[in-house]
Order: sequence, then C-alpha cells, then structure tokens
Amino acid sequence: MKNTKLKFLSLLTVTAMFLGACADFVDINNDPNNPTSPQLSLLLPATQLSIVGNFNTINRGASNVIQHRAAGNLNRWDQTGGTFQATWLGYYTQAIPDLEAMINVGTEQGSWGYVAIAKLQKAFLFGLMVDVWGDVPYFEAAKVSDPKFDNGEVIYDDLLRLIDEALLDMDKGFTVLSSADLFYQGSKVKWTKFANSLKFKLLLQTRKANPTRSIQGINALLQGNNLIESNVDDFSFLFGTNTAPDARHPWYSTAYSPGRDGYVSMVVHDRLKAQDDPRLRYYIFRINERAGLANSQVGEGYYGRYPGDGAASPADQNTRAIVGIYPSGGVYDNGRIPSLGNTTGFLNNVGSTTGSTANSFRLVLFANGDGTGAGRQPLLTNTMMRFYRAEAALTLNTGEDAGLLLSTAVAANMQSINSLSPAFPIPAATITGFTQRLVTQFNAASDAEKLEIVMMQKWIAMYGNGVESYNDYRRTGLPALEDLIAPLDVFPERFYFAETELTSNETVIENRDQLQRNQQIVPVFWKK
Repeated sequence: MKNTKLKFLSLLTVTAMFLGACADFVDINNDPNNPTSPQLSLLLPATQLSIVGNFNTINRGASNVIQHRAAGNLNRWDQTGGTFQATWLGYYTQAIPDLEAMINVGTEQGSWGYVAIAKLQKAFLFGLMVDVWGDVPYFEAAKVSDPKFDNGEVIYDDLLRLIDEALLDMDKGFTVLSSADLFYQGSKVKWTKFANSLKFKLLLQTRKANPTRSIQGINALLQGNNLIESNVDDFSFLFGTNTAPDARHPWYSTAYSPGRDGYVSMVVHDRLKAQDDPRLRYYIFRINERAGLANSQVGEGYYGRYPGDGAASPADQNTRAIVGIYPSGGVYDNGRIPSLGNTTGFLNNVGSTTGSTANSFRLVLFANGDGTGAGRQPLLTNTMMRFYRAEAALTLNTGEDAGLLLSTAVAANMQSINSLSPAFPIPAATITGFTQRLVTQFNAASDAEKLEIVMMQKWIAMYGNGVESYNDYRRTGLPALEDLIAPLDVFPERFYFAETELTSNETVIENRDQLQRNQQIVPVFWKK
C-alpha cells in the first residue's frame, strides 16, 4: 500500500480516458484496418480505478442504511432507480468489459499473471454486486447488448470456481508490471493471499445457504494457512492529495467543501463514547465544539443527526461535525470534550486543546500532515479477515480462539487508523488496554452475547465500508440498528437496479416495476 498513492497520482492523467471510454478502447483494438492488442499493463490499472471509483455510490448508500452516516434518502430507507445508476453503469461499461478483455487477451498471450488478477478482480466485483443487487447480468455481461439476469446463488457458485481457476493460472507463470498494479504491485504472494481470503469471505457469506460447503471450505483454508493476516497485505486503496483533478478520498472532497455532505451519524458518536472508544476523535471532527443537535450552541460539538431524520438542513455548514481523519484523510479532533476526564479512560482529554477546533487547531494539524484527503478505502483487509474468522469460530465451530481474533481485529483496525494519523497515533498502551478489556467482556459473555460483541466491534471498525456492514447486518441481524425517526419505506433488502437498465434491457422491460419493488423487500439468496 505504501506506493499506491504515488501510482494513483501518476495515472490520473489517463483516468478519464479509461473510465469514460473503456468500451471504445476495446472496439478500437478490433479495428481490422489497424490491428493492435490491448496493453494489459494499461488495462489493469484502469480496472482497479474503476472498481474503486464506482464503489463510492453504493458505499455511501450502504453507510446511510447501516447508520454509519446520516445523509440522503437512504438514511430513511428510500431509494429510486437513479440512486445507484452511476455505479451500475460504471461497472457494466467500464470495469467488466476491461476485465473480460484482460482475460481474453491475456489468455491468448499467455500472460497468466494478468489473467489471474483479472479473474480475481472479477470474482470480487461480482460478489459485491450480488451482495447489493441480488440477481444481476453475469454470464452474458459485456458479451451481448441485452444480457439476461442470472441467479445470485448460481453466480456465487461460479465465482468460487473462478477463484480456483485464477490460482491455477498463477502457477503457469506470474509476471506483472509492478507499476501497473495499484493494489499489490505485481506480488504473486499477496494476490494468492487475497484469492484465499476472498474465497473465505464468499464461503462465510453463504454459511446459512450452504453450511456443509462453508464448513468444509473454511476449514481447508484455515489449514492451508495462507490468508491475509497483516495490514501490509490489505486489499485497500490509498487516495492522493491532488485537487485538480481531485484525487482525494470522496468523503473528504464533499465533507471539507463549503456545501458539506449530509451529517455524521449520532449513532456512531453515541456508541463510541459509551464504550470509551478512542476512535471517536479519528472518526468525527467537530468544527464548532459548542454545537449541539438541531444547530444549537449548547453541546460538545457533535452536531450530527440520528437515523431517519428528514428535517430540512438549516444554514449550518460551519457548525455541523464532519468526517475525521479516518477513513477520509481529514482532520484529527484534538479539541477538549468537556464531559470526559482529563486523564482517565481510553477516550480522554490528554493532549487536547481548548478553543475552537476550526480556528485554533487546523493550521497545526495540516502542518503535521493531516487534512490532505489522502484517505483509505478498505475493501478486503486483515481487520475484516480476523472478524470473519471470529464469526466462523462462533457459528461454524472451526476451533479458533474467537476472543483472540476479536482483539487482534480491533488492534489491526486501530493500527490502520494510525497509518493515516502519524502525528496523533493511538498509543500502543491504549490499543493493548482497550483490546484486553474487550477480551475480558467477551470471555464473560454467553455464546449469543459473544457474537453480538464481535459484530458490534466489526460495525465500528467498518466505518468507511458500509457495504461490509450492510452484508453483516443482513447475514447476522447484528448489531441492532436504531429505530428511524421518520422512515419512508421498509428496510431495503437489496439496492434498486439502474433505471436505464430496466428500461433498455429487453429481458426485463416487461417486469421492471415488480423487479424494482422486489429489490426493497426480497432478501438476497444467502440471507436465511
């Protein structure tokens, strides 16, 4: 990951070409009057930028559904055919055609490293798409003009096959230009760990739909002992600092703009403060430390909203709290929190400064390297894997120590936060003390309570990847969500299809209205 930001910046000049005209790019290469072959070293970063860039819309939506954020209609469980259209079109016109081109051309050329990575990225992407949309075009995607929608369970089965196929491809020879691979710089070792970890994720996701396969497959992966187990192996993306074009984390670009973007979730604030969690200062930055709810000036600066609040936004852009240093690369909140003790607890006022956080601290924080927008987008990480394994230990009896996995998952998350906050790291003693306290609570809990503790801690750690928590909640029902103030619909079991797909794809036009409504109320196949 340490080189990802530089490679991202170097590719910004060609990003628009790749993300806006990938289909044309492939067509050009089929020109009989000018025969050429797509350059795999250019297609690879284009697919990676598309996967990350188009993830933002569904991530924001899921983060609002799952109460990590409080913005937009999905904060009230309402969606339309336009809500996720940008992501749908981005994946089907950019990432997927390029992935298919990489697989086809790479196979013809015997470039098995590129083929393997393309297959693994395809498995990751379609797993993500099935999770949020259910049935989607898969087998005919990027091959015919009106691809039929395939059953999500059938797609999952093929994705597991595709991962195994990619692992075999790697053994045929793995040569990938390091500068072309924004995730792992052409490392076969890291891509192999990713492949096994992705397979683990898919098997855990379907543990209720196909328990026998999940138990056997997960135990085999644990025995193989070649999973993501370190933050340096994270499948995550580090954004840059450029403003023109904007290479910064999308949450930073909107939160730190004059217009702001929605509100921070008071559920996040309440839960972190209630458990004396030091991550509060990293997740939320208070612009006005006297602000309270409803734009009052009687509070501690945590001016956000509770889920389902549909009230109009007043002129509060300089009052509302915003996202902090994690995951967006924003500003660490070093302001005093009046209700806390000066030195007691893991969330305390040690080293805090009094006065306006907006005016007194920001110049200092920027001087220390914070507030640049060089945030992180976690996609499949060491933290996630340790939580997966803890859940598997509790639900599939894998024999691993769920308490130890819980503590190391939280520690890994805090260390990931520290990587974005070198000037204000969470002290090692705080990480140790906090995780030891968690293990004590975990060991004293019942079996049901143990799973609740694991999933609550994962919900906190997944701040920045709402899709992951959206999946967790539908799979486990945990952690419990807060009641909405004014819901506009029932809890969305899946996301709406792009309206353009339903009105142009001949295979679904006749049933589009019912198909769309079913997205709100019919669960994805793995929810049992």
